[in-house]
Amino acid sequence: MTAQLIDGIALSKQLRTEVAVRALALKAKGITPGLAVVLVGDNPASQVYVRNKVKACQDGGLHSVLEKYDAEMTESELLARVQALNNDPAIHGILVQLPLPAHIDAQKVTEAISPAKDVDGFHIASAGALMTGMPGFWPCTPYGCMKMLESIGYELRGKHAVVIGRSNIVGKPMALMLLHKDATVTICHSRTQNLKTLTLQADVIVAAVGKRDVLTADMVKPGAVVLDVGMNRNDEGKLCGDVDFAGVKEVAGFITPVPGGVGPMTITMLLVNTLEAAERANS
Repeated sequence: MTAQLIDGIALSKQLRTEVAVRALALKAKGITPGLAVVLVGDNPASQVYVRNKVKACQDGGLHSVLEKYDAEMTESELLARVQALNNDPAIHGILVQLPLPAHIDAQKVTEAISPAKDVDGFHIASAGALMTGMPGFWPCTPYGCMKMLESIGYELRGKHAVVIGRSNIVGKPMALMLLHKDATVTICHSRTQNLKTLTLQADVIVAAVGKRDVLTADMVKPGAVVLDVGMNRNDEGKLCGDVDFAGVKEVAGFITPVPGGVGPMTITMLLVNTLEAAERANS
């Protein structure tokens, strides 16, 4: 068996087309969905991420504002900028790119963003909404994973899902989203014993720890769905995920590649959340 690829690039294009159509409908009412992206410091990776986010917004017919500040910006200055964006009716989504310089409390900044504009889904109110099944914004990477499962028509009810990783950004929200779809969920992490025993029981595996080859072919039940959220470099310097792709694709039923899998979906779901924020603000 060779697994079918879940193509994140193709699915992203489809979803971005839908975003553009919905954005046009809002524009007909005089509303342009707006995203403000705030970058503090000169982290090279952050600069690339921010550039990609702004370009995706523009391509999707959304209004995008990029605010760049030097690393010496104070916490109080940043909090004041966030508050100003909270009060700006032309801005529907606010994203403060992480990591922030060490002297700024990232959690305090995240909590300063209005929950109505928290399109990253990191605010404690967004986490609470996800926990309780109330309307809110879902973190973009696990939300993208759910869209990938939906794209292959996968029925999660009654299935066993194993999430490897317990971060607030991916692992925990991923587990909750799967739970909302009536999957039985096991969360594994660096202290989990007998990981292989658990993954061999799984119908769906989400690998999200940022460590190469955390999931190998002998750890996967034949026909399982494998979503690889990892972003690493191999010995040749090429991009790779958390999954031993070459081995696992010969066992799994479906698998996401790296690159071209979950990655493109993350920015796409940011656009979806921003559009949703604009629609809610004007409903």
